[in-house]
Amino acid sequence: YNMEITLEEAFHGKTAQIHVPTSVVCDNCEGSGAKPGSQPVTCTMCSGSGRVRAASGFFSIERTCPQCQGRGEVISDPCETCSGQGRVTRERSLSVNIPAGIEDGVRIRLGGEGEAGARGGPPGDLYIFVTIKPHEFFQRDGADLFCRIPVSMTTAALGGQFEVGTLDGGKSRVKVPEGTQTGKQFRLKGKGMPVMRSTGVGDLYIQVVTETPQNLTRRQRELLEEFEAISSEKNNPESSGFFSRMKNFLDGLAD
Repeated sequence: YNMEITLEEAFHGKTAQIHVPTSVVCDNCEGSGAKPGSQPVTCTMCSGSGRVRAASGFFSIERTCPQCQGRGEVISDPCETCSGQGRVTRERSLSVNIPAGIEDGVRIRLGGEGEAGARGGPPGDLYIFVTIKPHEFFQRDGADLFCRIPVSMTTAALGGQFEVGTLDGGKSRVKVPEGTQTGKQFRLKGKGMPVMRSTGVGDLYIQVVTETPQNLTRRQRELLEEFEAISSEKNNPESSGFFSRMKNFLDGLAD
């Protein structure tokens, strides 16, 4: 059975009710497959052993009896409700406990809640395959969460602060120092996902991405051009250093 949950549900855990179509024991024949008042009879082909032998040259091969499928008996008067199968299909309602911190792709086993066994045999197990929906803001890696937040060019240059919501229902304030470069990460300890069946908790990593201004007015363009004119290498040490090294590289190729 496939179950899809949200990241918030994976964070908190939940008890979910599911409706599963599955084979259950036929009430009319109590799983025997025979019409009430009748009984299965011994298979005449294998004499009740469930196996038959066939000669092939010098060899004798034993195989499952094709008449009774290895059961050793056949139903001469089948149950009308289940057509002799001993099982009928019904929808069952089950309660599934989703532990806090569950990860995508985890399989939950419900013992004895699977298909009913053939001819009154024991039932199998039901497996729940859990998938987690993609989140609008957070990406997950184990117990850690990651969030990319765009900030304006001026905020990255001058510094600032903003609030981010966390999956525990709270808010955390992130301070952006002046001169913050795009890609810079800030760690919020203990604000990630709980570790399933453990007391451990992951962290939330905020990655700042500087947004380049678009649709500039004439005045905005003039101010940026003025800023560019009065800028020095110390204002942009990374780009200045890169292009200086690139120039030396190109000069070396020319030589």
